[in-house]
Amino acid sequence: MSLKSKIDNDIKTAMLAKNKEELEVLRSIKSMILLAETEKGGSGDMAADAENKLLMKAAKQRKESAEIFQKENRSDLAQRELFQLEVINRYLPKQLTAVEIESKLKEIIAQIGAKGPQDMGKVMGVATKTLAGQADGKVISELVKKLLAL
Repeated sequence: MSLKSKIDNDIKTAMLAKNKEELEVLRSIKSMILLAETEKGGSGDMAADAENKLLMKAAKQRKESAEIFQKENRSDLAQRELFQLEVINRYLPKQLTAVEIESKLKEIIAQIGAKGPQDMGKVMGVATKTLAGQADGKVISELVKKLLAL
């Protein structure tokens, strides 16, 4: 089942349950998907990896917004963003832990034969494709820097 049909089914469920907060999030996700599908040059259907990128972007936005709201002592708005993040995370593939990411990066570094910081670009290219949707790019980048500095 595609992400779009899952979202449609969950929208119906949320409407029947009269869950306004969840309905708002689901509609925003559906809107993002529809916009991406109808973008200039779009084929009308999205691949699973493109859907995951879209969801990762939305999750990252919610997470950053929540952090900003918490810094500004707006816990009401932060809670709203965190709830939206929680709903979005339901549709994302399982996120890897730092230990799992590090072990996969060590494998990639061994495959490529990277020796030091000068090989970071090569490692990042392979790592971002391999770990797409399973880990945040910022976390990957920090771990690659750490591993290549050794």
